[in-house]
Amino acid sequence: MDALTDLLRGVRAQSALMCRAFASPPWSVRYPGPAPLTAVMTSHGDGWLIAEGHQPMRLRAGDIGLVRGPLPFILADDPATPLQLDTGLPGCDEWVSGTRTYRFGAEGTTLVVTGSYEVEGSVSDRLLNALPRAFVVPCGPCGTIDLLSEEIAKDRPGQESVLDRMLDLLLVFALREWFDRPEANPPAWYRALGDPVVGPALRAIHDEPGRTWTVVELAERARVSRAVLAKRFTAQVGVPPLTYLTEWRMSVAADLLAKPDATVHSVARAVGYRDGFAFSTAFKRVRGVRPSDHRVVALRA
Repeated sequence: MDALTDLLRGVRAQSALMCRAFASPPWSVRYPGPAPLTAVMTSHGDGWLIAEGHQPMRLRAGDIGLVRGPLPFILADDPATPLQLDTGLPGCDEWVSGTRTYRFGAEGTTLVVTGSYEVEGSVSDRLLNALPRAFVVPCGPCGTIDLLSEEIAKDRPGQESVLDRMLDLLLVFALREWFDRPEANPPAWYRALGDPVVGPALRAIHDEPGRTWTVVELAERARVSRAVLAKRFTAQVGVPPLTYLTEWRMSVAADLLAKPDATVHSVARAVGYRDGFAFSTAFKRVRGVRPSDHRVVALRA
C-alpha cells in the first residue's frame, strides 16, 4: 500500500454540500468555510482563492484549491474586486438535488464550483493534520471537473452519491499533486512508509491497530533486530514504535467515535483495548478529552 492510499483510507464524502456560481467579471463571492474540508475549482474562466491569513492564490481552469476549515474564504476574478455575494446569507437562485446555484453578472462566463465535506469523520484527522489551511494545485486539464460541472446541474436518482464520489476522486487528484510538490510538508510517518525498514512496521500498525503488537513482532515484519527497528523508527517517525502505536490507535478511535452506530466500548475493542477504562485513560492522555466527550462533540457537528 502506498503512502497516499494509506492516508486516504476512510475518506468518503457523505451528502457533500455542492455550490456553483455563474459570474462575469468583476465578481467576488464569500464562503463562510465551516466545513472540515472544501474543494474549490473553476470549470470555465480563472479566478483567485483568498483565504484568511494567506496571500491570494491564482486559481486557473483545471486547478483545484483545498480549504481546511473552519476558515472563511473568497473566490474572485481579482483580489481587489469588492465583495458581491456572501453564500453564508439566506437565499440562492436555484436549489437542485442539494446543490445551491447563484447567478450574477451580465453573462455568467465563469463557473465556480465548490464541494464541502460537511460531516465530521468523513475526512480523518490524520489527513486534515497533514494539510495546510489553504492551497491550490495545478492539475491541468481535468475531465472530472468538467463532468462534475455537468452532473451538478442534474436532478436524477442517485445524484447525491454520484456527486459525492466525484468529489472524492477530485480530492485524490489534488492530494496526489500536492504531496509530490517540494513545499508539501507531510507528516513524518507518511514519508517513513517508503523506508524499507520502518515502512513494513508502520503498515502493520496501520493495517491492524487492534492487535497487541510488540517491538519484537514489528521487527520481525521489518526483518531486522528489535534494536535496529527501535532506533530507525524513532529517528524517522519521531517517537518509539509503541508510542506511535498508541497515538495511531487514538487517531483511528477518534474517527470511529464520530460514527453514529459506534459506542465507546466497541471503539475500545476495535483499537485493541478490552478494558474501557484503560482506553479512556489513553484517549484522554493523547487527545486531551475523554472519548465520550469527543463523541458528543463529533455527533453534534
